Amino acid sequence: MKVSKYIFIATAVLLASCSNTRYLKEGEALYTGSEINIIGDSLSKTQIAKLKSSLESQLVPRPNKSIFGLRPKLLIYNIAPETKKDKGFKYWLKYKVGEKPVLLKDVDTDFMRSIIDNYSENQGYFNVSSNYQIDSINKRAEVIYNVQPKNQYKIGKVIFNNNDSKLTEAIAKTADKSLLKVGSPFNLDVIKDERIRIDSDLKEKGYYYFNPDDILVQVDSTVGNHKVDLIVKVKNKTAELATEPFTIERVIVFADYKLNTNQNTTRRRNRTINLNRIDSLQNDKGITIIDRKKLFKPEIFDHALYFQKGDLYNVKDQNLSLSRLINLGTFKFVKNEFVISDSLNHKFDAYYYLTPNEFKSLRLEFLAKTNSAGYAGSELNLNWSNRNFFKGAELFTASIYGGFEYQIGGVKDANNIYRIGSKFNLLFPRIIAPFKFHSSSAFVPRTKVALGYEYQNRTQLYTLHNFSGSFGYVWKENIKKEHELNIVDISYVTPETITEKYRQQMENNLSLQRVVEKQLIFGPHYAYTYTNTMIPQKNSIYYKGSLDLSGNIIGILSGANVRKGNQKEILGVAYSQFVKTEHDFRYYLKLGEKSQLATRVVGGIGYAYGNSQFMPFSRQFFIGGSNSIRAFRARTLGPGSFDPRTESGTFLQDQSGDIKMEFNAEYRGHLFGLVNGAVFVDAGNVWNLNKEPSKPGGQFSSDFYRELAVGVGAGLRFDFSILIFRTDLAFPVRVPYYPRGDRWNFKDIDFGDKQWRRDNLILNIAIGYPF
Repeated sequence: MKVSKYIFIATAVLLASCSNTRYLKEGEALYTGSEINIIGDSLSKTQIAKLKSSLESQLVPRPNKSIFGLRPKLLIYNIAPETKKDKGFKYWLKYKVGEKPVLLKDVDTDFMRSIIDNYSENQGYFNVSSNYQIDSINKRAEVIYNVQPKNQYKIGKVIFNNNDSKLTEAIAKTADKSLLKVGSPFNLDVIKDERIRIDSDLKEKGYYYFNPDDILVQVDSTVGNHKVDLIVKVKNKTAELATEPFTIERVIVFADYKLNTNQNTTRRRNRTINLNRIDSLQNDKGITIIDRKKLFKPEIFDHALYFQKGDLYNVKDQNLSLSRLINLGTFKFVKNEFVISDSLNHKFDAYYYLTPNEFKSLRLEFLAKTNSAGYAGSELNLNWSNRNFFKGAELFTASIYGGFEYQIGGVKDANNIYRIGSKFNLLFPRIIAPFKFHSSSAFVPRTKVALGYEYQNRTQLYTLHNFSGSFGYVWKENIKKEHELNIVDISYVTPETITEKYRQQMENNLSLQRVVEKQLIFGPHYAYTYTNTMIPQKNSIYYKGSLDLSGNIIGILSGANVRKGNQKEILGVAYSQFVKTEHDFRYYLKLGEKSQLATRVVGGIGYAYGNSQFMPFSRQFFIGGSNSIRAFRARTLGPGSFDPRTESGTFLQDQSGDIKMEFNAEYRGHLFGLVNGAVFVDAGNVWNLNKEPSKPGGQFSSDFYRELAVGVGAGLRFDFSILIFRTDLAFPVRVPYYPRGDRWNFKDIDFGDKQWRRDNLILNIAIGYPF
């Protein structure tokens, strides 16, 4: 009965969408679209296809959206009840979900003909004629535009007019960069882009007041043979200020500028400030700094400002200076102006007005959390920050935190976690090094110093002390490329207590032993990130690669070799020696205005050698959870085909590996309002490089692809603008620790079975997208 009901509804919808025209008034016709018909044999197939595509993109209005020839949005508009209100469900259904009919009378055919003719001429088809015809049947109408172009004109010569002035000479020197190429088709858009290019080039040579409208490109179509000569020149009526380059006379910084005061009025009334009468000083670059409260060290502006006395005005340096001042994070408002010097010709005084942020802040955070590993708990964070710690725009942050997590999966109270710790970070807005570092990026390079400590208590198991520290640099080449290099990255882990219960279980389990062994890790760490996801475009990518080294140099110099019984120690602790690399690649394919296909590939490997036989536990790979393979709980999958259910004990053990592979694909689409939906598939696993008796099946081999776990699911994303609240429901369709031949379990899927749901469905709740 239910199936018949659904078939009936679907059939009714199809029939109704086919009869949208019955809602039209007498004499009205539904506009179904337009077609461009190129007539003539003077154009090549490539030219015809390009012109046809370009002209069709100019046609308006667009017909009602259709899917497989049906127009469901128009149907909803037609059947939805009328309402006088501009809000409410009826209004939303009719005008937001539905779509008003586009009628033939809405099409201005004569206007579109003029658009077609003008556009064709702008593409070099100077002799074009067009007409149109309307094909109408059963209250449906289509407009066909017949376009008959002649030969396309091409560029014969490009002449840069040089009348011996500094301006025309500067323009002529850019001829080798010109977008106007001999032999290329005439194109008005390219001419417009050429004017913008010339203006941009001049802005880097001091011509502050010049603009693209001062350029004139004359077209000479009398040369014959379907060619035109283009003459690039400066308009005769160009303002005198635009014809001269400007240099910088003074750079003046108001470091504590107050908004909404009479300071602005006073400054504008007297442009030439008498710096001898106010409390000011100059830094090493000759920049005048007005800082009555002595808030900042003068050196801060050496790194942020690119202008100094005598420099030629350059728009690139101007933008770099503004971007760097903003990226310092110390100033709430940044603005500048260039004022013509009263006493000198073609010289600027550059003023920068900076309004500082509040330097100090104190924030208390309370977090409640749950994760797919079977834990629920909360955390309390007290954070203090200072944006100008040493009066050089340094950012210092200190945080103290404490939290607990109760195990709600497995055996209760067997492995609850209590944590308390602190973190200290200091960011300098410059590179502190024995060598000189120069960056032309708009982003301020930073030196980072970090210290941390955490005390962790896993009840009935063990307690650990974790000390960490690092010194390194963060810098961006541009908005897409970022580098992070920690010259020194140190981590020291030492146990305080180990319970008898844990000792008994780790006696024959090497993985459990490594969790509580003393670990000393030190060495450099490098990460590179490339992304263009912040730039509006159809497709975008994200890539992050990292290289982690520990104990390599000292291990090589000391000849450490644990396999030969020659293990070295520092302060009584055997240090770790390994190489680890990880790579995360993501590709986002835009399918529609509010839909996309997001894919991710993650791969990593860690190799211990010299002073270490195994990778330290804290540096191994883990898989599963809300941001990984969502059909498996966090850290419960792998390594390889090892079955975690066979492990004896009263607590959930973390599964780790030296090799990681992960593949994810997710379709994201808009449902309604702030609700988005997704369907996804995740696959992957971790493996060990070495064979471990306590983890049978966990070693990497040529059959690794037979040990990939696969999960599928669907979820909702609630977009609150400031955050994305995400729920994902997933279940496994391939389990690597099942017997070979039975790892795919499609045949076992039974949503109606309560026990199957309890054993297989995993609900993930998280903030933000998984990737």
